[in-house]
Amino acid sequence: MSKIIEVKKIVLEFLKENIQCHEISIVKLNKGAESWEAIAEVYEDDSFLKSMNLPPKKKRVFYTVKVDDTNEVTAYERFTEYPASDE
Repeated sequence: MSKIIEVKKIVLEFLKENIQCHEISIVKLNKGAESWEAIAEVYEDDSFLKSMNLPPKKKRVFYTVKVDDTNEVTAYERFTEYPASDE
């Protein structure tokens, strides 16, 4: 199995285990000097509607996930919009 496919699976498993969501799609995966960085598009229940006991509605958010060369997730962050590129 190629390394990029392995990292994609690691990111998907991490998100499935650590956030409550309906759908996850990896939309970007880059190899940096010392780690991989993935951006995932995720559909979650809208927490505001949930807190008001209103019918649930899916909300699209994005997560960036960093994976080091030993396949360990080292960081993740949630965004309400597609994160701007640092490049």
